[in-house]
Amino acid sequence: MTIFVPFDGSELAEAALVRATEFANALDETVLAVSVIPENGVEYAKERGWIEQDEAFDLESIVSELHTQVTDLAPSADFHHEVVDRFVSQGMVGRRLRRLAREEDASMVVIGSENAGRITTPLSVGRAVATDDAYDVVIVRDRSPAKIEKLRESSPHRRSRSDFYLSN
Repeated sequence: MTIFVPFDGSELAEAALVRATEFANALDETVLAVSVIPENGVEYAKERGWIEQDEAFDLESIVSELHTQVTDLAPSADFHHEVVDRFVSQGMVGRRLRRLAREEDASMVVIGSENAGRITTPLSVGRAVATDDAYDVVIVRDRSPAKIEKLRESSPHRRSRSDFYLSN
């Protein structure tokens, strides 16, 4: 089975990936980090820090950077990205992630979110993913779990499995 991690490169997504890796090690499961990227979504990319204010949108560079972040934190994790319409809503991103988690037969979804599932944010990506009962959900709200550095340096699962899409 798979532990599924929506990954946008944020500190909370990194923390979720680390926690998912620890769960996967304990449960003998694989980790799949998934990024959803709007095609030519310049504003979306700027909001997430994928590109600078004056930088052009380059899908390959964005995917490569997200993939590098994933493999730096969790070398044994797999990485997948989905390209969606440029004008996609957060709700649509959440529905896409939920569908992908189901397709991957996820046993658990680990989401980095300050507000996933809270009633005050009914259209958040986290809420859309967290409401599915096909898998367990872990919400990570702490940006800096103490074990991130320790995991980077001492993980017994340092063998990288996700070696595609790295830029030269």
